[in-house]
Formats: sequence, C-alpha cells, structure tokens
Amino acid sequence: PISIRRLNGGYEVVTGERRLRAARMAGLQTIPAVLLRISDSDSAEVSKLLKAIGDFERISDHAVNILESADEIREKGIVFSERAKVELESLCLATNEIVDLSYSAFAKNNAEQANLVEPLEQVVDNLQDQLKALHISRLQNNECTIELGFVLNDLINNLERVADHCSNIAGCILEIAHREFGMHQYLQSVKTDSAEFAAQFAAVAEKYLPLQKNGKDDYIIIIAKTPAELVKEGSSLH
Repeated sequence: PISIRRLNGGYEVVTGERRLRAARMAGLQTIPAVLLRISDSDSAEVSKLLKAIGDFERISDHAVNILESADEIREKGIVFSERAKVELESLCLATNEIVDLSYSAFAKNNAEQANLVEPLEQVVDNLQDQLKALHISRLQNNECTIELGFVLNDLINNLERVADHCSNIAGCILEIAHREFGMHQYLQSVKTDSAEFAAQFAAVAEKYLPLQKNGKDDYIIIIAKTPAELVKEGSSLH
C-alpha cells in the first residue's frame, strides 16, 4: 500500500507516488493506503529517505564496477597514456567532489549545498563526452589500443553514472525545499533559465574540464557548453 497523511482537508502521498501514478494509468478507482499521523518535518524526512535510498544503492554498485576495472588494470598490467591519466584524473576529482557535496547536502538537509550539485553534474557530463572524443582521436592516431579503450570507457561511464545519482539525491532535497515544483521540472528550469546556475557552471568548468595537448608541452582548456547553450543549438538536456 501507499502511505498518506491528512493535509489541508485532503490527503498527501508520503510514499508510493509511482504506484499511485501507475494505478491511475491502469484505470484503477481505488488503491490500498496506510494513513500516517506525522508532522510536516517527519513527512519530508521520510520522503527524502525513501527517494534517495535507491540512488545511494546504485552509487555503491558503480563503486564496485570501478573497483573491478581497477583489478583488471592491475591484473593485465594496463598503462594509460599520460594524456589519458590527466583527463581521467580530472573526471575522478570532479566525481569525488560531487559525491562529498551531495552526501553533505543530504545529511544536513542543506538546500544551498544541494543547489551546487547540478552545475557540477553538468560538468561531469561534459567531461564524459570530451574524454570519449579525445580517446577516439588517440585511437585514430594509433596512440591507444581498443583494449585500453574498453577499460577507459567502463571507468568513464561508471563515474558519470555516480554523478547522475548524486544529482537525483540533490534534486530530492531541492524538491522538498521548493515543493511547488516536481524535481525534474525544477532542475530543468534551473538549468535553462538561471543566471546563478550559469555562473556556478562556469566556475566548476574552469576547475575540472580536461586539458588537451596543444603542441609539445602546452595544454589548453576545452570549451564547455551550459545546458542553456545546448538547448539553443537544438540539443536535448541530459
């Protein structure tokens, strides 16, 4: 059954929103429900915990995948190029920060910290695309092997998916803080319409975007694109 509570002369769903939507889509007129007697703060906390627990579990799954890739690297004696190491380190550092930030925001119910997660997640998305493009370039120039590419691709994908789940956790906190919005609607509006988001994105992009070899020893920053810029170009948001 879903869980509900009385609110303003009606009822509010505490847990089971997806089951309720599925029941409506199936044309059901009734659905089992448990009436809870909890305060506003308790309701928000229960909702946050139940929505975030799946994302925490998936983060741990991806951590295991990363560990398995590390074991494969050690067992096969795989060595990445110096350029690949620099690029992968940038992605790892960004992922470490987004995990720490989202956990802190969750533990402290800190919407201000949660608001910083989405710009960082978008930078991780940029990193994923650019690292893959740089690897393909090396592969075409016979500077890398297909075997190395499989391991690198697994690492990149798992790190990016960790960031996705961190974004979901932060979105849950923001949804509670801005109850008039659904999480996805709220995050999309922030991504495309917020000058604050654009500024935060630019600051994090400057910090983490990969360095691309330009000549012998010089590196240049790869240009990042904000979600708003991608929308203008006709691309879809992540």
